[in-house]
Amino acid sequence: MQKVKDVQITPPESLNSVNNERYTSLDGLRTFAALGIVVMHVLSNIGVKPSENLLTERIIPFFTQFTLMFMIVSAFSMCCGYYHRFRNNQISLDDFYRKRYVRILPFFALLVLLDIVLSPSLDSIYEGFADVTLAFGLLPDANIKVIGVGWFLGVVFVFYMLFPFFTFLIGNKKLAWGTFLVAWGLCYLASEYFTPSAGRGNIVYSSIFFINGGLIYLYRETLVRIVRQWQWGVWALCILTFVAYMLFSGINKMPLGFEVSMVILFSLWVIYAIGCNDCILQNRFTKYISGISMEIYLCHMVIFRVIERVHLEKYIDNAEMLYVLTCLLTIVGAVIFSHVVKFWFFPKVETLSAHK
Repeated sequence: MQKVKDVQITPPESLNSVNNERYTSLDGLRTFAALGIVVMHVLSNIGVKPSENLLTERIIPFFTQFTLMFMIVSAFSMCCGYYHRFRNNQISLDDFYRKRYVRILPFFALLVLLDIVLSPSLDSIYEGFADVTLAFGLLPDANIKVIGVGWFLGVVFVFYMLFPFFTFLIGNKKLAWGTFLVAWGLCYLASEYFTPSAGRGNIVYSSIFFINGGLIYLYRETLVRIVRQWQWGVWALCILTFVAYMLFSGINKMPLGFEVSMVILFSLWVIYAIGCNDCILQNRFTKYISGISMEIYLCHMVIFRVIERVHLEKYIDNAEMLYVLTCLLTIVGAVIFSHVVKFWFFPKVETLSAHK
């Protein structure tokens, strides 16, 4: 079997500048997940709701779980770029953490500033300060509303802080499985005993998804071989698992039942993506959107709030049409804003700074 080359990481990390494996179908997961989260947030926040049906009551609300899939893919992709480099002492900690800040902070800080300007208050200044440290994921129950979707960034940045330790915990397959089981125990205690309100914003609770991504990395060659041999079967299993979750998610009341179902479902999706040659998941569109998916995720609610102030409901009576148009405008606005800031504004600033 020919060895797979190159992997692209999920938001908010990009590994194009390091020698790594790249599985291009992950672009599709990043793209559809990022756009799905936008569609879900518009549905949750729009003033005039569309009619209730399977799509608006079950499927679109499910898209909020894509943040958990992002955790799995983030860990998998970080391992593709840095696992062996950390294990073999081939990377500088200064370079590793500096790159995290350089990659994430400028765009996020700009959004924080815009959010504070749009809704100025002393509370927003406090929360904005916490945001720009990128260490706010260490705060217990922070509930930051300035760029509220940034909670995911806070959790992932804590994962980056712990990544050297993470590579130790999954140093081999036996140790990784032991770590995975311990993480399940901590997840249960975090949500049922120590902090009943603990959720995905808590790194202890979310650790099962990151470690799951590490396990997929350790078995990646075997998994790729299986998917390439049984691609249609794995694809069908992914679909059946999603349908089963949609049908039975409200019935399962076992402890950690939700977390188990999410790990199984999204692990199958990621495994399918790293082994398949699917034109739906890897094409020019998904490659482009995945390259700015972190930016789209972070800025889409700011764009939505701007569109909200236009009050489209005054001009459109049909609730379904209003929702679809609002989604399209939010997505297009987020893509344009992300592209302009990432590929034009920041490069211009860097050029001007270099000439001084």
